[in-house]
Amino acid sequence: MSWIPFKIGQPKKQIVSKTVERDFEREYEKLQKLEDQTKKLHKDMKKSTEADLAMSKAAVKISADLLSNPLCEQDQAFLESMTALDTAMKRMDAFNQEKVNQIQKTVIDPLKKYSGVFPSLNMAVKRREQALQDYKRLQSKVEKYEEKEKTGPVMVKLHQAKEELKPVKDDFEAKNKQLLDEMPKFYQSRIDYFQPSFEALIRAQVVYFTEMYKVFSELTDQIDQAGLTDEQRQRETEAKLNELRSLSIVAND
Repeated sequence: MSWIPFKIGQPKKQIVSKTVERDFEREYEKLQKLEDQTKKLHKDMKKSTEADLAMSKAAVKISADLLSNPLCEQDQAFLESMTALDTAMKRMDAFNQEKVNQIQKTVIDPLKKYSGVFPSLNMAVKRREQALQDYKRLQSKVEKYEEKEKTGPVMVKLHQAKEELKPVKDDFEAKNKQLLDEMPKFYQSRIDYFQPSFEALIRAQVVYFTEMYKVFSELTDQIDQAGLTDEQRQRETEAKLNELRSLSIVAND
């Protein structure tokens, strides 16, 4: 949100102290930053959950493709490994969906609702600014008549101008006081509002990764019967690849 005050002729009288104006600008700037940060966090959280879902869906697709590989029809051990992998990927996807649903309800939706409050705040600030400009305009009008010769017509117009000024002044001061009182409270409320959401986010991640540890531990037990290390598996793969390269149909010319 942005705030660009109107530019008009300033009355000679200082109607809002520099201290009050600085306080107002400081509090409003904090809320501007808060709005920007809330919108960015909401956008990033949505991207994160979308990426999470895309990852688990892709893993399920890969395991399904491997399970449909013709080799599974010929090698029982390979079929059992791919079946175990496919089951694990589907479990991962299901837990991931639960995690994303939880984050949607406890983090993303509250962020969206919180962002929806700022337009009303913007409007309140604009109304305050408009009231200030009206106040300045009428104060300048009063000052203009005060500087003129005190004739009957001038005194009548001065009285009318002061009567017109009073409710406008009261309106500005009420709006100004309300914002100065409530903007710090609104800013401080962010802690109580977001703390449950962020705690829920942490719990959702802990539950998900705890379940993933179980899923992949069981998968490891099912497919790692030979108990080979990664280095041993890599050497086996290199050996098989060298055998393939030795075939005449793939030999270099």
